[in-house]
Amino acid sequence: MNKHRALYRTAFLAGMLMLHPTHSVEAAELPSGLTTQNIDATVEQARKVFDVPGIAIAIVQDGKIVFNRGYGRRSEDAHSAPVDSRTLFAIGSNTKEFTATALAQLVDAGKLKWDDHVIDHLPEFRVSDPWITRDFRISDLLTHHSGMGLGAGDLMLFSHSTLTRKDVLAGLEYMPFTAPFRKEYAYNNVLYVVAGALVERVTGRSWEDVVQTRLIDASGLAACQSTPPYKGETDVATGQGDHTPLPEKAARLFPAVAPAGSIWCSTEGMARWAQIYLGGGQTPEGKRIFSNESRDTLWAPHALLPLPDMAALTGTHFRAYGYGWFMEDFFGHKRVWHTGTIGGMVSYVTFLPELKSAVVILTNHDDHNATYALATTLSARIATGHSDDWISYWKHKEDEAKAQDIKAAISTGPGSSVRPFVTLSSSQLKDYLGRYQDNWRGPIFVTEHGKDLRLTFSKAVGLTGTLNALPHDLFVVRWDNREEDSEDDAYVQFERDVTGKITGLKMQLLGSDFSFDAQDLHPRKIDALPGETQP
Repeated sequence: MNKHRALYRTAFLAGMLMLHPTHSVEAAELPSGLTTQNIDATVEQARKVFDVPGIAIAIVQDGKIVFNRGYGRRSEDAHSAPVDSRTLFAIGSNTKEFTATALAQLVDAGKLKWDDHVIDHLPEFRVSDPWITRDFRISDLLTHHSGMGLGAGDLMLFSHSTLTRKDVLAGLEYMPFTAPFRKEYAYNNVLYVVAGALVERVTGRSWEDVVQTRLIDASGLAACQSTPPYKGETDVATGQGDHTPLPEKAARLFPAVAPAGSIWCSTEGMARWAQIYLGGGQTPEGKRIFSNESRDTLWAPHALLPLPDMAALTGTHFRAYGYGWFMEDFFGHKRVWHTGTIGGMVSYVTFLPELKSAVVILTNHDDHNATYALATTLSARIATGHSDDWISYWKHKEDEAKAQDIKAAISTGPGSSVRPFVTLSSSQLKDYLGRYQDNWRGPIFVTEHGKDLRLTFSKAVGLTGTLNALPHDLFVVRWDNREEDSEDDAYVQFERDVTGKITGLKMQLLGSDFSFDAQDLHPRKIDALPGETQP
């Protein structure tokens, strides 16, 4: 859960736009339709409209990095250092293509095949259906059409979770299926964690080590790392609303989510990554990182997706997911791309392979609209020589969504005049106290603090909130960390048996972040064991 209220104020932006050309730009022409001036103007407009602290952009054309520039600041702090071409950003789900590529290297080496059964390499792998467990292929880990729901299992990965990859594998068999196997697309992170565990099992090395040595270092990706930054690394962006200090190197935690979204990289590193993909798995110097056949497999459609709202405006007739990449037709050209959102940052990597072009966009702003606007504008200029006003398009989308949220909160939201909170007596509150056990997320505690009920997740750093009562055993949990979790408050509905005893609870998200899959929880109430200490 990484949604934040804090916005970078327009007053801070005035007069602060700073451009920082990189030394890695090669002597070559920008793609037709792009100039340094119209790129700068587009970025400046997007930063102003969406209140983005910092942006870094790189463009690859005909095998060369022809543009690489930083704009603005590394954090919301008006006095923070400027963004440059080597500033580290969290790239979020653009990590998925690294995990898929690590598997491709193993396919190239003959260590596995895409259609191998997962259970043959990871015998402990289980999903809720025994037949699906037996038939689940390595390719099924990567295509988001397993039958699990949108964001299923994300509470094991995000929301301050301290669960390990071993814990994630153990919890997987309790995740519900919401659609038939291989029939419907639903974006999912947890199966990429399984893919990372598979890389670890086959190689005998950690995912972090494999990605760092066999992909990042072998490819020569400057200012790029498979592990989080630490105190002492200075050229590091800070995500919107993120005030957590960098840890000491020895104290860094390598989270379970890493294979799905934890790489940090600069535009210098990501631009070279784009060069390698455009080169069919080969560096500009001719070093083979993965095969051209594997690149084509990763970029081939494997799961069909619904068309986007803007399909009629971009001439898009199909959209699909490959292995770690989205793809579609875009103004008559194939377009391959992926985004990433984590820790108050958003990234976007997009290719027009037939035009030998790629664009990398990294931001420290927890909103995809600015990044989408930039990516669509720059891609459209490359594809057609001009662009519609995509900044206004995505700003309208953002304003519409905010207006709907405000309307819902005023008319039917909890605590509103229509649904006011109620006050429960001390004896009524005691009904709910206790330990609740969920099959895949583990213990959840309801405790009493003064006149308040408190909800606390186990194996999570600070995922605790106050329960506010509505009628009929319904509550709203308001998380303590308002800055990070304000949009992820949730309904908590307690359940009773025929005798009136509380037996369990269910949850439903109030916000729109699919990475807080509270709806899949169904904890059962268990009385505290003798001597057990509750939070």
